[in-house]
Amino acid sequence: MRIYTTASYTDPVMQLLQQGAAGHQFTDDIAEAEIIFGFTTPDAAQAAPNLRWIQVPAAGYEKFDNPEARGWLQAKGIALTNSSSVYNEPCAQHVLAMLLSLSRWLPDSQHNQFTTRAWPQWETRGKINLLNGQTVLLLSYGAIARRLCELLAPLKMNLIAVRRTPTGDEPIKAITEAELNDYLPTADHVINILPANPQTQNFVNASRFAAMKPGAIYYSIGRGTTTDQDALLTALQSGPLAFAYLDVTTPEPLPSEHSLWTQPNCYITPHTAGGHSNEQERLVQLFLDNLQRFAAGEALQDRIV
Repeated sequence: MRIYTTASYTDPVMQLLQQGAAGHQFTDDIAEAEIIFGFTTPDAAQAAPNLRWIQVPAAGYEKFDNPEARGWLQAKGIALTNSSSVYNEPCAQHVLAMLLSLSRWLPDSQHNQFTTRAWPQWETRGKINLLNGQTVLLLSYGAIARRLCELLAPLKMNLIAVRRTPTGDEPIKAITEAELNDYLPTADHVINILPANPQTQNFVNASRFAAMKPGAIYYSIGRGTTTDQDALLTALQSGPLAFAYLDVTTPEPLPSEHSLWTQPNCYITPHTAGGHSNEQERLVQLFLDNLQRFAAGEALQDRIV
């Protein structure tokens, strides 16, 4: 089969890709592709009349997350897979790290270390909260959210997830978007893992921030377009939010003059939640595993369409 790839990894990883796909042919012409491994668009993919499968090396697949693109894929019998199984663990650990960091007031202590070097022992101890028994509201319940729930299970937190269509089989409480406003005032932590698509644009807006519990903490690790950043800034400055943690923003990179950079109760990481030292190898290995499955007519991992 002919494979078109946009992958540009280190030499050892590219060698792994070439060796693992021995018996298949790589092409520089997308029009010849039967398989695409990499980032592309529906318009570009439609130039390949023999296309049978697209694998996106990311958890997000926003270019194809609309009715028109999905309809085209389904009509042509083209499979679409993402790489959510590569990113569920690092993203879940990243959120867990921030949950623990903020609950223990570690950023405050680090700031103190590099500024006043004071010793506010009893003041800080009095502000620390245990996560045990607190309520987490997850916006989305995909692979990342499911893994995060597994990591949080020993803490016996109250876990709630918003799903487009709850199945009833979820191991935690699942609610619909229509029920969201009933649960926002109950959540100590609101964790946004939503993908970018027309339906999620500014999903967390001024009215939803206003509905949150006083002292709540907001986390965003899905896509920056799902958060109304002006409304977020207001919620951080005037309430109800105590803190926000952003791994994604809009635009990216976030301009250096943006007010969120200097908002003292907002913590920003530069879209690193999914990062890990062998990320490239794992992306390629997932593709190669799926390539074997595809050639054998077996079910693909991380299949979307």
